[in-house]
Parts: sequence; C-alpha cells; structure tokens
Amino acid sequence: MNQAFYAGISGLQTHQFGIDILADNLSNLNTVGFRGSRTEFASLFETSVAQADGLSNTVGMGARVQATMMETNGGSLYSSDNNSDLAIEGNGWFGIMGHEDPFYTRAGNFTFDANADLVTQGGYRVLGTVGNNIQGNTLTQQILDLPLGDVNQQVELRFPSELNFPVQPTTLAEFSGNLGPSDGPVKMSAWLVSPNNESNRLTLTFTKNPTPPAVGSSQWDIVATVTDSNGLVTYDTQTGTATFSDTGSIIGFNIPNVNSDGASVAIDLGQNYDGVTAMPSFDFSSASSTDGILAGFLTGYRIDQGANIVASFSNGQSSAVGKIGIFHFKNEQGLDRLSGTRFTESANSGEKYFFQDPDGNNILGANLWTNKLETSNISMEVSMTEMIIMQRAYGANAKSITTGDELIQKALQMDA
Repeated sequence: MNQAFYAGISGLQTHQFGIDILADNLSNLNTVGFRGSRTEFASLFETSVAQADGLSNTVGMGARVQATMMETNGGSLYSSDNNSDLAIEGNGWFGIMGHEDPFYTRAGNFTFDANADLVTQGGYRVLGTVGNNIQGNTLTQQILDLPLGDVNQQVELRFPSELNFPVQPTTLAEFSGNLGPSDGPVKMSAWLVSPNNESNRLTLTFTKNPTPPAVGSSQWDIVATVTDSNGLVTYDTQTGTATFSDTGSIIGFNIPNVNSDGASVAIDLGQNYDGVTAMPSFDFSSASSTDGILAGFLTGYRIDQGANIVASFSNGQSSAVGKIGIFHFKNEQGLDRLSGTRFTESANSGEKYFFQDPDGNNILGANLWTNKLETSNISMEVSMTEMIIMQRAYGANAKSITTGDELIQKALQMDA
C-alpha cells in the first residue's frame, strides 16, 4: 500500500512537469522561431517479482522524467514588411553572439541598429562573414555574391553607418547608329564620368571625305571633342577617320584616345554592321554606351536570398559586404536549451559545420527567405490533445494516492 503513495506522488510530479512543458509550448504559439519540447518518461526503481509459474514480472515505484526533447520540425512561414526579417526553410540555425559564447536560433526577426550592426530584437549581434571590400568608409570592390568563410571564423556582422562608393572614371565609349543620307557633318555624343566625379560630354563630328580611299568604299573624317557638361570648358580634341564598305558596314577606324579631365578614354565604333554604319538609304540614328560610375553615398543595407548583406548607394549601385552564416549540427536535439528560441552547442549536438558544394566551397545548405518569419513549430491541436492526456494521467495518479489512503484506513480499522 505504501508503494501506491510512492507511485502516485512520483506520477503527480512527472505529469505536472509534463503539463508545465505543454503549457509553455502553448503559451509560445506566436513566438517567432520557438522550438517546442516533448517530455519523455521512464519507470522509477523497477524490481523483479517472482510468480507462481516460475516467471518474473517487474514492479516499479512510479515514474520519472527521463528527458525533454526538442521538437525539430519546422514552423510555418509568414510574410513580413521588414527586409531584415529572415526565415530558414529546412535544417539550419542562425548564429548570434552571446556575452561570451555564440547562441543558435531559428528566430530571424533581425534589424540594423543605429550603428549599422545586424542584431536580434534582444540586441545580440548576428554572426557571419564580413567582406574585405571596405577600407575605412570607402568601398574598395564591388561584389555580387560574397563567399562564406570558415565555420570557425564567423564574426559579428558590423558595418559602417557611412560608406562611400568611389568614382570610377570612364575608360571606354562605344558608339552605334547610322550616319544617314547626308555627307555631314553629323554628330554622335556620349556622357563620360571624370575622375573628379563630373559628367563630361564626348562629341564625335562625322564629315564625309569627298575622296574615297579605294573603289567601293567611303571615308569619314572624325573630330572627337570632350567638354564639360555645359560645353564651356574643352578638355581635349582629337581627329581620326573611319572607313566603310559600299554596303555601309564599317571596315576600320583610327581615333586616338581622348582626355576626359585626367582620364584616358578609348573610342570604339564597332565592326561590320555592329556599331556605326554608313547606309544612305536609312535615316541618321545614334546610340552610345560607356563604362564609369559616378560616386555615391550609402542609402542603406538590405539582405538578399543568398544571405548577402548588400549595401545600396545613391548612384544606383550596390555591393555585397557581408554574408549571414547558416550553421548545422549532426544532432539538433542535442543542443542545450537556453530559452525557447536560443540554444548552445553541446557534446551531444556535435560541433557546428557548414555544408559544402562539390568544389569544397561553403554554402548555406538551406533555403533562406527574406521578408518572412518562421512561426513556432507547435501544433495547438496536438498540444491540446496531449494536455488532456496529461491531465487525466495526473488525475489517475491523484486517485491512486486516495485509494492507497483508503486501504490504509481500512487496514487500521481491521486491526482495531
């Protein structure tokens, strides 16, 4: 009879613990990135009891909590208006830096703080790879997709709040179009970026030479002039020629580079019919393209689906300056829980690692969604059903204590 007390009390304690776990799960139904727990029970102090047929049976002294296991299934994804909100589809964890050691979380509700650091809602900095393309407050290299560094060398993603995109002077101007039925002069022009971050104008003036270089061809004399945007200052003037076939395709051209306020600019008129043509049966047309980019200042940071931290500039340019790491573990259930959304590495989880492609490059190993967040992975229907089971088990254990007490009372009355 005393055993009924032990079994009932241990059952009350373990099922109360199970109820507390379920209650915590249910209370975090709307917590971003929450990972629920599942309670596992085991028998307490089992002993063998001999039976009349020579066999034995086991009798325990109740139940105990053996473990609380993490639910590893993913939560649902829902849309967000914040570009720095992220969700992982598949296995993987974001890394965040704690006071001393890193934490791991599925909660991707990040933000850029006043210092342009990528942080969690609690102020912990997110871990990843920082590009080597920033020197001081100047971008030194424009990168489309930043490679992910070594898993053990991930650092806090911190970026300058002021960043400049340096001027890239024009070095090449390409022209296309048709000189038309007139013998000239006709003009084609293009805008150039100077080393002083000014827009200069390059103008080509074509005039047909009355004396062709050979039978079945024509020659046009060219004057190339570089001025400022208002045409008030002339930086350079060069002369050259272009030769065309009798069908109007360009055979060759000879134009020296022009000086655009300190930058040497090459001029390309194309070849065959791909470029400038001289077909009198078609009207005059002109088009041009140049390299070179005006300087710009930082307008903000955003995150793309490749996990790149992208700096955007006022000149319309952008560049990756960092990359968020997605960490993986051989046994996710072995992570030590700090809270419902934060975990730490343990001996049971194994060491963190990155997936790699066939060439040995580190990759994310999961799909990353921007403007989305992952909800709790708790199912309310399942949790409520388990709660009913736990409550009935709790009541049954309470009843076993009451029954044991009644049996003792009857035994005492019999002795009297």
